[in-house]
Amino acid sequence: MARIPSDDRSVKSAPPDTAAVKVRKGRSAPGRGVEAQASGSSVQAEAAAAPARRPGRPPGAARGPEQRSRLLDAALVLFARQGIVDTTLGEIAREAGFTPAMMHYYFKTRDQLLDVLIDERFAPLRAGLGVPFQENPDDPVAAITQLAQRLVQVADEHPWFPSLWVREVISDGGLLRQRMHERFGNAHQKASLSAIARWQKEGRLNAGLEPALVFVTLLGLTILPLATSKLWCNDPLRRNIGGAEIARHAVALLVQGIGPAKPG
Repeated sequence: MARIPSDDRSVKSAPPDTAAVKVRKGRSAPGRGVEAQASGSSVQAEAAAAPARRPGRPPGAARGPEQRSRLLDAALVLFARQGIVDTTLGEIAREAGFTPAMMHYYFKTRDQLLDVLIDERFAPLRAGLGVPFQENPDDPVAAITQLAQRLVQVADEHPWFPSLWVREVISDGGLLRQRMHERFGNAHQKASLSAIARWQKEGRLNAGLEPALVFVTLLGLTILPLATSKLWCNDPLRRNIGGAEIARHAVALLVQGIGPAKPG
């Protein structure tokens, strides 16, 4: 498994505070020695009873899951903006509004953080994208239409998705693609390609299509426009184009091509 270079240094913290009472040797006024001993015993007892503070530990156990989720969200935003390799744990902590110590409490390395993101954020999305083919085993048009709509929905619910996908999955040398392949293999991809080949043999899908390029084409027709849609804000011709229009255009181009629409 590839390791991600990291320029973050481990966070070290001072040992927990301890109380120490020193009693000066020698003579003292009557009664003061007893008071000092009593006071020293009380402070030592309180220090012994107080739990040691762990470095970087978040205050309040109830807020732990929320803080952890904020760190994951911040990581996704920065990964989409500047790439995984160029993002440090310290930058993620600052993006989330936390200290580096807080970050290191939850994630010691970016490798660990990326594995958690794959398991908790990308795996569910990946499984969801396979649902249209599972629900429409004999209707390729419905399956492809629903997949295009689902891609747009994912991008709407997770604004980081299109940019991150382009940067880390589609691009050459994308680290996320490499790590996901190591984790999941290509069984899911093979099943989808097998379904496309079967539809072609059954006459349900254009036999001239290359099965391995169907998903690449669909991603290009949806993810790329979604990733660049921020550039359209001041473009009077495209600024009103949203996810629904992108999905409709992608399906029309895949299903009907660029020829005139067939009557009926």
